[in-house]
Amino acid sequence: MKILLVYPHYPDTFWSFRHALKFIGRKASFPPLGLLTVAAMLPVEWEKRLVDMNVRPLADEDLAWADYVFISAMTIQRKSAQEVIACCRQRGVKTVAGGPLFTTCREDFPDVDHLVLNEAELTLPPFLEDLCKGEARHLYADERRANLVETPIPLWNLIDVRKYAAMNIQYSRGCPFDCEFCDITGLFGRKPRTKRLSQLITELDSLHALGWRGAIFIVDDNFIGDRMKLKEEVLPALIDWMEEKGRPFYFYTEASIDLADDGCLMELMVRAGFEEVFIGIETPHEDGLAESGKVQNRNRDMLASVKRMQQAGLQVHGGFIVGFDSDPPAIFDRQICFIQESGIVTAMVGMLIALRGTRLYQRLHREGRLLGDTSGNNMAIALNFVPRMEPTVLIDGYRTILDTIYSPKNYYQRVIRLLREYRPLHLGKFHIQPGYVGALCKSILFLGVIGRERLHFWKLFFWALARRPRLFPLAITYAIYGFHFRKVAEKIRGSGTF
Repeated sequence: MKILLVYPHYPDTFWSFRHALKFIGRKASFPPLGLLTVAAMLPVEWEKRLVDMNVRPLADEDLAWADYVFISAMTIQRKSAQEVIACCRQRGVKTVAGGPLFTTCREDFPDVDHLVLNEAELTLPPFLEDLCKGEARHLYADERRANLVETPIPLWNLIDVRKYAAMNIQYSRGCPFDCEFCDITGLFGRKPRTKRLSQLITELDSLHALGWRGAIFIVDDNFIGDRMKLKEEVLPALIDWMEEKGRPFYFYTEASIDLADDGCLMELMVRAGFEEVFIGIETPHEDGLAESGKVQNRNRDMLASVKRMQQAGLQVHGGFIVGFDSDPPAIFDRQICFIQESGIVTAMVGMLIALRGTRLYQRLHREGRLLGDTSGNNMAIALNFVPRMEPTVLIDGYRTILDTIYSPKNYYQRVIRLLREYRPLHLGKFHIQPGYVGALCKSILFLGVIGRERLHFWKLFFWALARRPRLFPLAITYAIYGFHFRKVAEKIRGSGTF
């Protein structure tokens, strides 16, 4: 059997980092971890190829080679996934689809030959068994939760790691919190399930043996879901492994804001090589947190929590949302003030969207306020429900946030504010990553000479050299990120419609 695994194209969003990747000569941020893991579950004797459409386009000869095309996608990749399915159908190639998009929207894809949904550890084996007998059904679904002990090491040899800015691995699935707008608990449950420590170390060994050095994104929905296991078992072992290997990696992940309450956990994470963490802050408005079920963010000084994480050695990236029913007219100014004061440079601000499979979607459906499906891009100006706030006020306020926080003056102020607060341990030697020197030269040209941010760029450039020289590469990295964010913000401002 010849299996072609296809990962659809991401649109140009804040999350794609496409404009920033050009500075370091990479094609995509991460490889398609789900497909690489599925590939490792297929029979060893089968031939396998992978096309990541974020790295290169899907060619006719790819489809001509394949007996089956396996597709995995998230909601934001819907358009590209539909195009791939149409191409396969036109050329008579059978398709097998799974992943979050198809699990939550199965009825939207009648042209897919086989839907293998939910968690592949449970649904892929019966599909493969039936396929080998010539009796494969159209639908395979299983609402149970998989035991991650059964999850194999991704088949890394299907990709060229030089095309990516970072590698990614998964340690756990599920989140103990159940925010109304989030589909994670619907997909993976509220009880965190983890791999064995030996599995995690083996996956790190496999990337190390592959020659990878640099960033690894641990893609868990909430990395700190099982704190005791992290503190007593995983992080101490990870610290030892990193020391033994000469600290070849640095890690970043997603967590809830209550990480700031656990100084011991933060210290262990930083010693283990964690440098960045994404936190869902959502809103500084208490009523919005109550409405959305964001219990972990309530009744706390979130600004102080962010500062504690930065001072512990973790750069905080933040997710923010406008469009809650309880949002007052002043919410836009409050979001801007919080973002600027926090020093959260990578502030991902989006409008609320109702994803299928969420409690929000169900509530809005009951209230008769749904307008249709969403693209999955919460940073596009496209509402799929009727908001309480006047839509034009919401859209204009959202545009004001983007224009303000990503203006060169405000953006570079946040970078300097972060560098003043951030206290990394600097445990390992500084390694010049491939593309760093070229990125510095390109940043000087495109940001320091041509760009309209040149005054702010040079201020940051010399401030970092003089005040925080060990963080100078980070300062340049954030300057490059800012270029990407402004490009996307300009595109949203110019083309967004309700």
